[in-house]
Amino acid sequence: MDLVRLQNVLDNASFIVLFATMLVYWVGALFPQLPYLTVVGTTGMAIANLCIAALLGARWLDAGYFPLSNLYESLFFLTWGITTIHLVTEQTSRSRLVGVVTAPVAMAITAFAALTLPADMQNSAPLVPALKSNWLMMHVSVMMLSYATLMVGSLLAIAFLVVTRGQQIELRGSSIGTGSYRDRGYQLRQAGAVVVETDAITADTFAIGDGATAVLTPPATTPATRLLSPQRLTLADTLDNISYRVIGLGFPLLTIGIIAGAVWANEAWGSYWSWDPKETWALITWLVFAAYLHARITKGWQGRRPAILAAIGFFVVWICYLGVNLLGKGLHSYGWFL
Repeated sequence: MDLVRLQNVLDNASFIVLFATMLVYWVGALFPQLPYLTVVGTTGMAIANLCIAALLGARWLDAGYFPLSNLYESLFFLTWGITTIHLVTEQTSRSRLVGVVTAPVAMAITAFAALTLPADMQNSAPLVPALKSNWLMMHVSVMMLSYATLMVGSLLAIAFLVVTRGQQIELRGSSIGTGSYRDRGYQLRQAGAVVVETDAITADTFAIGDGATAVLTPPATTPATRLLSPQRLTLADTLDNISYRVIGLGFPLLTIGIIAGAVWANEAWGSYWSWDPKETWALITWLVFAAYLHARITKGWQGRRPAILAAIGFFVVWICYLGVNLLGKGLHSYGWFL
């Protein structure tokens, strides 16, 4: 089998595997009493990751340069990054909900790359002079890994908003320098009802994991409303904490990628910064996630407010990565829609 046919087999195989994996994670979320589905989902993501790695390796051998020169290759590299970060995050958090939000995004990206892009955009082509540089591997690969990491972190923040169902929940201790991981507590406000952290074990107290406890103390005049269950509070805490840690990993990667791009731009075009649409949106992306980390580390924001900021960051990353490239006019445009 030649390399071109192998690439076609691998991109379709990765799509099929990710589609099946997405269904496994969704069924597992609906039927948590089936724990083996988590193992099946993790295995599916690992197989998809290996298929995409083999695809990129085959293109590298076929074209003779690192496969990040066109949209097709970058989409599959992005998916490889998402599946890699997914596997690390899932093993860290021990939560099947990670796959519920990451698998459909990874599947959609592979579907777009393999089934939607024109054939001429999927084929390898000789590099233009500006791309014949070692900076291609350093700058673009780091940027793509930062996009993948920030997307996973933002998806977990969106999942946090879904799990908490719009209620004003505050999680204290999961990202603040003072206190240990076991000092985390919850404070939930809903229609006058309050859930607060307590150290005393009373008849109204329930365990929320990692040695922490919480007590339900709704006033007598509180309307009949349904509070979040202890399980949902524990899940919300896990999502909030892992989302923060993943974004904390993606932000320095984004910073390094932008600096590397500025150095490469100066080498190729004689200017470190030219306010190209891609550069502008990369700066906007950096500012959004810098604001997120500043709010959490310095201001002590927890729960819903930083999650909303991270959710905004998810869409900003997509504008920076794909929207500018397809719709904007600049040095980074693919020109498909123009």
